[in-house]
Amino acid sequence: MNQQNNRLKSRTPHNGDAAYYVLGYLEQAFPIHAQKLVEIDGNMVAEPLRDETGALVVSREALALRDAAMMELMTLAPIPSALDQILWALGDEAVAEVTGRSIRPLKAEDGHLFIEKRAASSNSSETQAFMDGEKDILIFSDAGGTGRSYHAAQTAKNQKRRRHYLLEPGWRADAAIQGLGRTHRSAQVSAPFFRVCTSDVHGEKRFTSTIAKRLDQLGALTKGQRETGSQGMFREEDNLESPIARAALRGYFADLAAGRAEAMSYESFTDWTALRLIDKDGVLLEELPPIQRFLNRVLALPIHMQNALFAEFMRRIADQTERARAAGTLDLGVETLRGEKIEQVSTEDLWTCPKSGAVTRIIGLEVTDPVHVLWAEEAISRNPDKLPMINRASGRAALISARPMQMYDEDIVTLMRKAVRPNGSSYLEEARFESSAWEDIGRPEFAGLWDTEAASLPKTTTTKLYLLTGLLLPIWKDIPTTNERIYRVTPDGATAMIGRTLSEEGAAALRARFLVSNPQTPQEMLTAALGTTAPVDLGRGLTLTRRRVAGEMRLELGGADRGMIEGLKAMGCFTEIIAFQLRVFLPHGDGIDAGSILARIVGQGAARAAEQAA
Repeated sequence: MNQQNNRLKSRTPHNGDAAYYVLGYLEQAFPIHAQKLVEIDGNMVAEPLRDETGALVVSREALALRDAAMMELMTLAPIPSALDQILWALGDEAVAEVTGRSIRPLKAEDGHLFIEKRAASSNSSETQAFMDGEKDILIFSDAGGTGRSYHAAQTAKNQKRRRHYLLEPGWRADAAIQGLGRTHRSAQVSAPFFRVCTSDVHGEKRFTSTIAKRLDQLGALTKGQRETGSQGMFREEDNLESPIARAALRGYFADLAAGRAEAMSYESFTDWTALRLIDKDGVLLEELPPIQRFLNRVLALPIHMQNALFAEFMRRIADQTERARAAGTLDLGVETLRGEKIEQVSTEDLWTCPKSGAVTRIIGLEVTDPVHVLWAEEAISRNPDKLPMINRASGRAALISARPMQMYDEDIVTLMRKAVRPNGSSYLEEARFESSAWEDIGRPEFAGLWDTEAASLPKTTTTKLYLLTGLLLPIWKDIPTTNERIYRVTPDGATAMIGRTLSEEGAAALRARFLVSNPQTPQEMLTAALGTTAPVDLGRGLTLTRRRVAGEMRLELGGADRGMIEGLKAMGCFTEIIAFQLRVFLPHGDGIDAGSILARIVGQGAARAAEQAA
């Protein structure tokens, strides 16, 4: 081994000699000293083991492992860099290289390599060749790209749209952002098309995540829009250091400790990463390892383990992001509402500022979108971690997670299973799943049920929503919804507008607060009840009050005596015993005409009052 070390020290590094640095790192940083376990304050910690003279004790086993690793690296064939491979594949006649290196290996027509010396002015001449259209491909590095512009400038001969691929971004997000700015500048004919390139080693997401985080911050600071900084290169789930990713990691830690993770067991996880998640009593630690430490430890795993762990963790982030987007709690800045057809169907003035005269309006919109249907084979291939199942009660098929996963929704911890259906996905609480009629089914029967339902689905779907636009800040706290997504909308044949989206219930609640002061008609009574928690008088001693029951919003009929209950149920109401008390509720929501039911209740009361007066 001493001869190997001497050969290593005699070598001099040159451009692209990665083996030199890896071998040097192994020689200097590989842990070869023995350790001993010492208990401090009830915790076992490792300390270096020393002999009677105070010198560190070398572990022969660790030394043999280091020497074997260095020997194996020395026998590996050199791997060409990405830069050289691109040059060899496409030819230096088509590729402009702006990297600043003075020599480079090129391939002759017969396949032999030769060294080309480059002049100091090569960076300038190569840049000009690309901007003049003489070379269609440009490769630049941090060193070669400083102070230069490669955008589709109006003054350049080459005005083709740039397709900018970010390769080997490294750790420094600021350098990557600076490089992206070389092809995206003012006075350009067209904006560039950005793409981040990664290999099938999932650990690379650790590096691109840092850039995604910085670009998100840049967009928030400059324009108040996430898409401004990232230019659409990254999805929300690509940022591995976001609050959603942290919540997903905490849930994943809990599943690892409980044995619900598929990638590896808890024992293997702690053995490979040295991360402890539970205390001596088997309870999940309050202070879990931070996400940066988790990501760095995963990078040290073998590739197959790294990929399995990262893939499972990324699915958790995607699921957590999907739930946050559906709940309206995902902070995306200003979004553009898209649809195959967006039609403005109503306009209603809600409130006028007495000082400025500015108006707040509710705009009714109908958004038509195509229905994206997955067929059975495609659905199974996209969801390899889910099981084909059938609900024997309804006869419907779905792909459901083989194991439950712990999810966080505003600090509420729930065990969930994801269910994929032909027209979308949803989440089932573990308790509800266990008590449901879902059971395993064979692939042929599953495919038949799935494809039959997929074929029967409509080709388009139309969603009714409302946009609150105009002056919003004075009434912001009065908007009765937790969905704070801001949209930019351009309806067909109308001008663009920006505002906050509302559900039909949210719009009704706002009308009740600002437009309905003394409700008279059944519809006004319903609107007033949805907009406030104060009881609305229906006559005959009946009141209608908005209440939260078992986590959901309901409309409760108060004042009903024993003789009224059967009549109210016959008109469409329902009853429920809560805390040993019989309560009556007015149904409402999608597909339920609550206004008609309330009209029958109010109308019958008015008829009885007229009979009594006669």
